[in-house]
Amino acid sequence: VQPVYGAQHPPLDPRLRRTYPKDTKPKFNNLKSKKASSFHEFARSTNDAWDIDDEEDEDFLRTPAPTSSLPSGLHSTSTQNQQQNQAGDTDTGVSHRLAPPRTEAQNLHNVQVEDTECERVNGKVVKSSSDAHLNASSVRSTLQKQQSLPVRPIIPLVARISDQNSSGAPPMTVREKSRLDKFKQLLASPNTDLEELRKHSWSGMPREVRPITWRLLSGYLPANKERRELVLKRKREEYFGFIEQYYHSRTDEHYKDTYRQIHIDIPRTNPLIPLFQQPVVQEVFERILFIWAIRHPASGYVQGINDLVTPFFVVFLSEFVTEDVENFEVAALPLDTQRNIEADSFWCMSKLLDGIQDNYTFAQPGIQNKVKALEELVSRIDEDIHNHFKKYEVEYLQFAFRWMNNLLMRELPLRCTIRLWDTYQAEAEGFSHFHLYVCAAFLIEWRREILSMVDFQV
Repeated sequence: VQPVYGAQHPPLDPRLRRTYPKDTKPKFNNLKSKKASSFHEFARSTNDAWDIDDEEDEDFLRTPAPTSSLPSGLHSTSTQNQQQNQAGDTDTGVSHRLAPPRTEAQNLHNVQVEDTECERVNGKVVKSSSDAHLNASSVRSTLQKQQSLPVRPIIPLVARISDQNSSGAPPMTVREKSRLDKFKQLLASPNTDLEELRKHSWSGMPREVRPITWRLLSGYLPANKERRELVLKRKREEYFGFIEQYYHSRTDEHYKDTYRQIHIDIPRTNPLIPLFQQPVVQEVFERILFIWAIRHPASGYVQGINDLVTPFFVVFLSEFVTEDVENFEVAALPLDTQRNIEADSFWCMSKLLDGIQDNYTFAQPGIQNKVKALEELVSRIDEDIHNHFKKYEVEYLQFAFRWMNNLLMRELPLRCTIRLWDTYQAEAEGFSHFHLYVCAAFLIEWRREILSMVDFQV
């Protein structure tokens, strides 16, 4: 396999990155050049991120942002090593919700859709001979075990029919239909204007066009419409060529530790969602992560990368499912459809990681730099919070490491992550630079609770 390091992130020499002296301070020219008020201007300019009516952006900018309900507080972690524990911890730590205004958040629970008959096909993904093989009885026991866990509200992974419908009603409004038509018009043009597509995608994408839009904005598909089918066919065949030629090496001495860690982490990925406990889905994730690891030797597999597959998998699965994705039996889909979802998820995840691969290379310098940038940003936009952390000896790395390592996926419901990634895809450096502002917004949004806390130990 040809190693792929990513143009932005060449392989690191471990001898040059062994230590990080305290007096060594990363440079953040872009951040330092901003005035102290720039973040607040940025926040005001983005307070319509959850609104679907982009024609009324200017009206939103002239009006105060709606007051949202506040969570119980910020729960940071103690000084224990989170890098070792984060993979198995799904619901501890910061448990905030990045939610739309209260009316939207409440009405999202009311979204309903008529169930559509799904054709059952006997085709199944070819299973590996790995230890991950589970029979039907073990699946039932897993689900029974999940039922004994604390009850969590069942919320659709992706909103159905109307997507981010602020009213929560299934029928599509005139504004929503008009917005969907704009997307379809852009996507149907011979050469899609990607800048215009990003502009419309920033405030959320309609469910019907999200899969194709994600493929385009991630760089997986070309803007030229005539070339798309050819590129899809070639890339899907290339991926399964990797599977056929190299997946058997997972038991080799050189790769067995990598495969073992992947095999351990897969069941921990969204353990309370039945979709991800299906043997077929777990085997898909194993293949995706193993092939990515051996093609990127600069980082290999790192705990946390397994989470980054799930949004792509759910979005591309929703293209073929009209019912609740959370409980859908993937094995019911035709074999070719399953294979296409798997290959597309692999390539789009690879495109994402190309931009943040230094988060996962030796010593994870990307994460350390981003946490330091977050600390500097917060110190300029809210000195009270920054000083409060210093007073009680709370290190940013204690709570922000996981925010960077998992891109907030352990803090947000998956449906919110998908919505957030709409905006990340629309930003030039959404998963790196823009992500810092989202993390800072978390702290500013719930500053009152943070400032009232004196015990940050869990």
